[in-house]
Amino acid sequence: MTTLTQTDPQPQTGTGQAAARIVSRPLALVFLAEFCALSSFYLLVSVTPVYAATAGSGGAGLVTGVLLAGTVVAELASAVVMRRFAHRSVLVAGALLLGVPALLLHPGSALGVIVAVSLVRGIGFGLSTVVAGALTAMLLPPERRGEGLGLYGVVATAPGIVALPLGVWLAGHFGGSVVILATAVTALVPLAGLPWLPGGEDRGAREAAADAQPTPLLESIRRSGQIRLALIFASTTVAAGIVVSFLPLAAGVSGGLAAAGLLAQSLTATVSRWWAGRFGDRHGHARLLAPSLLLSALALGAMLWPTSAVAVLVGMSLFGVGFGIVQNATFALMIERMPSAEAGTASALWNLAFDAGYGAGPAAFGLVVGHTGYPAAFIMTGAVMLAAVPAAGSRAGRTTRRA
Repeated sequence: MTTLTQTDPQPQTGTGQAAARIVSRPLALVFLAEFCALSSFYLLVSVTPVYAATAGSGGAGLVTGVLLAGTVVAELASAVVMRRFAHRSVLVAGALLLGVPALLLHPGSALGVIVAVSLVRGIGFGLSTVVAGALTAMLLPPERRGEGLGLYGVVATAPGIVALPLGVWLAGHFGGSVVILATAVTALVPLAGLPWLPGGEDRGAREAAADAQPTPLLESIRRSGQIRLALIFASTTVAAGIVVSFLPLAAGVSGGLAAAGLLAQSLTATVSRWWAGRFGDRHGHARLLAPSLLLSALALGAMLWPTSAVAVLVGMSLFGVGFGIVQNATFALMIERMPSAEAGTASALWNLAFDAGYGAGPAAFGLVVGHTGYPAAFIMTGAVMLAAVPAAGSRAGRTTRRA
């Protein structure tokens, strides 16, 4: 039975002491599962709205909303589910719910079928991402957890850069059926490594933990440190959702410039997320929060000059740097504050903050931008992050004093 420990031989440092190794075979399989889950999600996320638009009025927005609703439902329930069932079982269930329902789709599917499939796939996606984050945290050596979470961030970011445009390209050149098949196969690939997947923990220990603490997610919300971290993170995901949704629509920003800006934001966020893990392991993750929030907020000031390619590219690059740092620092701090058995709760809360902010931001921005215009609305978005800086700074100060 696979255990949640590092068992691979450890390399030796120059002092002769064993250095903690980040990537073991179980962790590599978890990384593969996360990469496949996100790739499956992104391959189809831009194709189903096209199917839905032809099946019924308003269907395009409905399927995306239902997909995210299923994701949020799964994230709310995942902490309790992982206390009742082995992590391996939850990971398998997520892969099946994400992959198998996609095979029910075809270019002529009725709107009801598309909506139902999207809901089930959202649940599978939510379970997959939360349990992968929890397993990653549990399998990493504590002294290198931040760096390991940074690598996890690289794995989680890559599908958005590759699979999202790939799904649209495949649908345009080979038809939607090819995308559907690729989506299902990609989601189910991790099942080939089932015998080596981690998560075979003792059933009795899970049941005892569940009886002692039946609502771990609600209890974590009551802990002021955890909910503060979630709100700090959500302030940046609000901005990230707005940038992705509205940069291509902003007056004065050409289609090519918007694409280049979003690519720059994705790449810098990926690199900075890994760097933040290395820095945080050595100097503390809390001290990264306030500077990265400030950087992200000020970067949106570049949108005062939307017709300037330099301003947009520099602004989006700096926003990506700040966003990547906040992603890694908040996740690492959430994991640190929880017992190892409750890593699933921290992962669920972090993912919930991500999706809630990512969805709420564009909805609110859309109501405001018609009255203010794009430059002012982007500045207001930066102000939301600035409002979170004092909370992030006070947390860093308390952490430093305790040290």
